[in-house]
Amino acid sequence: MRILVIEDDPEVLSFVARGLTEQGHTVDQATDGPSGLLLATTESYDVMIVDRMLPELDGLTIVKSVRGADISTPMLILSALGEVDNRVEGLRAGGDDYLTKPFAFSELLARVEALARRSSNLSETETVLRVGDLELNLLARSANRAGTAIELQPREFRLLEYLMRHAGQVVTRTMLLEKVWDYNFDPQTNVIDVHVSRLRSKIDKGFDHPLIQTIRGAGYMIDEAD
Repeated sequence: MRILVIEDDPEVLSFVARGLTEQGHTVDQATDGPSGLLLATTESYDVMIVDRMLPELDGLTIVKSVRGADISTPMLILSALGEVDNRVEGLRAGGDDYLTKPFAFSELLARVEALARRSSNLSETETVLRVGDLELNLLARSANRAGTAIELQPREFRLLEYLMRHAGQVVTRTMLLEKVWDYNFDPQTNVIDVHVSRLRSKIDKGFDHPLIQTIRGAGYMIDEAD
């Protein structure tokens, strides 16, 4: 899944983002209200995690704004305010669930997974990505091409998900480092090439037409076979 985490506490943000990433999910991060709202209303996510107390723009305002923009993505509100009235206020603002701090990561993960599973607003086209005869199921964490199952490691899954979300577009090494590895260093490192090579061997081997293309001097692109 692709998950947005809006949290201004660096320790909590790191704790949540690292845990979700280790589970194979793609995580975008925002540390204040305005930048969080911008991502929430301009990008596509499977679940959003929103801290209630944020600088410049509070979490409930973000939730209300997202719902006001007719975006139905499931939202989990995090807050140190745990009284019944606080929880009710968060849910009435448009939140789908409310988790009080401090919390165990296992509970947060279970709530995120439950939101993704039970949300009636998520259509198959939002949970299953397709490029040609290649299919990636974001909830089942499975992949297949022409009906043949493909075993992917968590990092390979995230790499393929990012490529498929940008099908037909050139994806640079810098973009992959920032979005799949969360790194910000020399894009010339060969970690990208190594993983793309491994992914290509799983996705394209045995097929007449490759889906993953190398765009010389630019990066990579996944597109339907001719």
